[in-house]
Amino acid sequence: MSLSIKTVRQPCTSNATPKIVCPPTKCNKILNMKVQALKKFEHLFVDSNINNSLYRAPTPVKLRERWMDYQGIKNWEGLLDPLDHNLRSEIIRYGHFVEAAYRSFDFDPSSSSYAMCRYPKRRLLDESGFPETGYRVTKNLVATSGIQLPGWIQKAPSWMAMQASWIGYTAVCHDSREISRLGRRDVVIAFRGTATCLEWLENLRATLTPLSDDNSKPSEFSCPMVESGFLSLYTSSIRNRPSLKRQVREEVSRILKLYGNEPISFTFTGHSLGASLATLAAYDIKETFKNSPLVSVISFAGPRVGNRSFRSHLDRQGTKVLRIVNSDDLITKIPGFVIDNNDQMTNDCDHHMAQISTWIRKLVEDTQWVYADIGCELRLSSRSSPDLNDINIATCHELKTYLHLVNGFVSSNCPIKATARKMINETLLS
Repeated sequence: MSLSIKTVRQPCTSNATPKIVCPPTKCNKILNMKVQALKKFEHLFVDSNINNSLYRAPTPVKLRERWMDYQGIKNWEGLLDPLDHNLRSEIIRYGHFVEAAYRSFDFDPSSSSYAMCRYPKRRLLDESGFPETGYRVTKNLVATSGIQLPGWIQKAPSWMAMQASWIGYTAVCHDSREISRLGRRDVVIAFRGTATCLEWLENLRATLTPLSDDNSKPSEFSCPMVESGFLSLYTSSIRNRPSLKRQVREEVSRILKLYGNEPISFTFTGHSLGASLATLAAYDIKETFKNSPLVSVISFAGPRVGNRSFRSHLDRQGTKVLRIVNSDDLITKIPGFVIDNNDQMTNDCDHHMAQISTWIRKLVEDTQWVYADIGCELRLSSRSSPDLNDINIATCHELKTYLHLVNGFVSSNCPIKATARKMINETLLS
């Protein structure tokens, strides 16, 4: 006697899973067990909605036991390929802090508060559309351009000469339930991307320059060097306006005095220019506070920041950097160029190519254009998403594009997404 089984499928537009309608027999229990086993793969095949990927709050996950793994203590080993579901939620959550920085910035040149924050600190996250985060904004951060303006610029509109502008904020987790979920008190330092005229000009100052507090001989291999414009925005000050560097140091020092006796983490995050500033600030904090807790960077669409020596210093510090890159985004491939050694020679051709690479590097290292890719990389691609019909330079670089891609990302080296639906069918029919 054959058993008739009816399978009812719901559209994969949310957290829907296949429902089994079956006679009350032993098979019913077996089939339901199979469906439950498939739930752990669900996030790999549920269709993403680009309109929801940015604004939907990530599903809270308990990180208490493994929070250091998700902050990169082991360089996110085993979590990126394929992308771990909990890490995916954390990346999107930190992306929302960056989005809050964008929404809080006054972009209107005709406004009296142009280039400043639109909201008071206590309401910043709520007003920008991200309530109930469990975090409280504790300090506004302002970046200053070090570009010396010519005299004639004084006759130009004031927005063109805006040297100091609100760049982001510091937020401290204060909610006891959120602290319990995260396993520590987390501190977020979030930076927006380029917005003002002088910030755009600083981006064009793309040659490498030694970090100001390093006394070593400036060369590719002897001291850390970073992009001139990024360093200028981080270290410059005017009149009674302290540098971004000083603001970050003072706030971190204050937070450590308040909460230094409990588990704590510092998470620097930013998009585009903000990603570069996040990396510089994280490096500076580890250099300044030798016994600082775990410092991590979650960067979106960041350009290159420094040379190989800067990368080596970050590694020795223990600063953890997760660089999220869209392979179709031109900004992540600039400035300068990268030349790395091929340490594993497989044939004579490889050997000759390595010799040529070494010769070229020696030739150009003093030109201050040889950068290095920094940190661990999560590589995405706009072309992998059918929802992104308009693939252009601007779209590929947008934060909402990055968060959408993270939300639906499955590594090309792991063909689970392509076979997930087939696996469900075969499992249910077996």
